[in-house]
Amino acid sequence: MSATGAAETVQNNTWFERAARAGHFVSGLLHILIGYIAIRLAFGQGGNADQSGALAELGSKPGGAIALWIAVVAFLALALWRVMEAIVGKKSDQDEGSAMDRLKAGALAVVYLAFAWSTFGFARGSGESSGQQNAGMTARLMENGFGKVVLIVVGLVVIGVGGYHVYKGVSKNFLDDLEGNQSKGVEYLGIAGYAAKGAALIGAGALVVVAVFTSDPSKATGIDGAVKTLGEQPFGQVLLVLAGVGIALYGLYAFVLARHARM
Repeated sequence: MSATGAAETVQNNTWFERAARAGHFVSGLLHILIGYIAIRLAFGQGGNADQSGALAELGSKPGGAIALWIAVVAFLALALWRVMEAIVGKKSDQDEGSAMDRLKAGALAVVYLAFAWSTFGFARGSGESSGQQNAGMTARLMENGFGKVVLIVVGLVVIGVGGYHVYKGVSKNFLDDLEGNQSKGVEYLGIAGYAAKGAALIGAGALVVVAVFTSDPSKATGIDGAVKTLGEQPFGQVLLVLAGVGIALYGLYAFVLARHARM
């Protein structure tokens, strides 16, 4: 059987599709936890408002260890589904999809594999703070000129991805990812959620660039650093609450994806 035929066979497996959709549900749950942590930070409590903080929060709850292992499987399933889309396009498309669609699917596969790996670390009890990992990697890359160029490029790419999220939300292009006609409530969720997540990514990318030009790798701590920097601004408490609510809304939109995404 050819690679294309194998991919199509996998896509037609109902249970595998359900497992992949569960990846969207887990992503939504983690975004809601990130939003909750951001709001908690606004009122002087601790925590990391990023994926590692959300995974640690999930793992600390009753049954959290089991939930983390389920999340690993769900993220792996969604990553593999994206690999299939990169090979043969979306199952719901009549044609094979454009080269750009396949490229996006491949990029998302890498993202979800990274999510699965990070979640695996927490499931087996060896998870680390994303902020500390980012700062450590930044420090190593800043030891030479080439590494600094790489960091600036990475920062600009993250800013670009964030900008795309904002555009996707404001333009309502996210509706193309969903099956059928959706309610106004879903539209509002998508607009607010994509805009909030995009703003957080733009902030994270900007901090990477700032870290290079200030020779301070501790600034490059990802979304957690962007959120905490927001809290240091005038009216920071209000801004943190708004950011937390926006990220949580993206989490709710991910629940919609779990049910209605065009797979």
